Amino acid sequence: MNESSSTTPAPPLRTRSAPDHGLEVITSGRDWERVLDVVAAGSGPIALDVERASGFRYSQRAYLVQIYRRGGTNFLVDPLEVSDLSGFTTRFGDEEWVLHAARQDLASLREVGMSPRKLFDTELGARLAGLSRVGLQGSVEDLLGVQLAKEHSAADWSTRPLPEGWLNYAALDVEVLPDLRDAIARTLHEAGKADYAREEFDAILCEAPPATRAEPWRRLSGLHQVRGARGLAIARELWWAREEFAKAQDVAPGRLIPDRSIVHAAIERPSSQSALTGLKNFHGRASRSEAPRWWAAIQRGMTTEELPSLRGSQDTLPPPRAWADKAPEAHRRYVLARDLIQRAGQRITIPAENILTPDYLRRICYSPHDPHHPSTIDGQLERLGARRWQRELVLPLLVEAFSQAATLDELAATD
Repeated sequence: MNESSSTTPAPPLRTRSAPDHGLEVITSGRDWERVLDVVAAGSGPIALDVERASGFRYSQRAYLVQIYRRGGTNFLVDPLEVSDLSGFTTRFGDEEWVLHAARQDLASLREVGMSPRKLFDTELGARLAGLSRVGLQGSVEDLLGVQLAKEHSAADWSTRPLPEGWLNYAALDVEVLPDLRDAIARTLHEAGKADYAREEFDAILCEAPPATRAEPWRRLSGLHQVRGARGLAIARELWWAREEFAKAQDVAPGRLIPDRSIVHAAIERPSSQSALTGLKNFHGRASRSEAPRWWAAIQRGMTTEELPSLRGSQDTLPPPRAWADKAPEAHRRYVLARDLIQRAGQRITIPAENILTPDYLRRICYSPHDPHHPSTIDGQLERLGARRWQRELVLPLLVEAFSQAATLDELAATD
């Protein structure tokens, strides 16, 4: 039998540019109460999605909340008009909510009063299931045979009124979630990973908000190009000036002046406001109109006595690429453990970063551990936040890696 006759061609994708179950935009409290009644009359899990204006606005607030449950229509709620959606939590908080990449949306939902107590995350579920594509479009194509129009994924959702095409896009994103959830749940069950997924989903709900960074300006893209504490002080003051103005204007900071403009100014250290505006690589929509603001920040950076350290917080580990020279024992533990976890991930078709968070792996390898006391290693894993299924899977791998590393350390010491 030749290859062409033995291979069954994949069915053609069904392209969808509008939802099958219609949509309704909700802009009043009376209509919102009706939404709750329609959702209550539906069946199965409740799918939700959020559209923000990332890249356009400073805040991460929701500018559209999409809700769909089988038996109803797609409701697109405008939180600029209906700001308190806590009634949804009151009535449906104990139902299963389905979101894709829930960590991106939960803070925005909670800000308008919507907070689930039971979750199914289709993006994370797809990762644990071992799917080759875990984005919404890819997983819907692979599991449901549906191709979604994605041309509005980077739109400014603070726009009013929202164009019809955008509304169709938003409704489609939520309407496919119940079927996608069921397909992923079946795959997880068949692979014996349903319990893994439940632990992961529960962990998302229990996560505390990220801690405020002590020096958030150090996340400037390209900051490594800036030399000296004085240059870092200039970058810091420019970052804070941009941050305060962006927050006041509710504009994404990078739309005022991009990171590379801040870095360029910190490197060049212009001697006057006119010299600043004359810099070829200092640009952005507010680079000239707010020039006095930026020049004042540069002056603060040039004169302050509170110079930043050349290195960031001491809680930050050095990058693993530097360990071979600075911490060779930790480097051996890290390389061996990373290899064992990657091989385990290939065996059970779960990405290594989902088996153990990379930061957890770096931290536990950087600190010396006695492989003869696995309970100590397990205790640190638990304190870091590793789930039970992860600890059960990686603990023997870490013990093995640390044992091998200890042997290599002894050999190195005798050379």
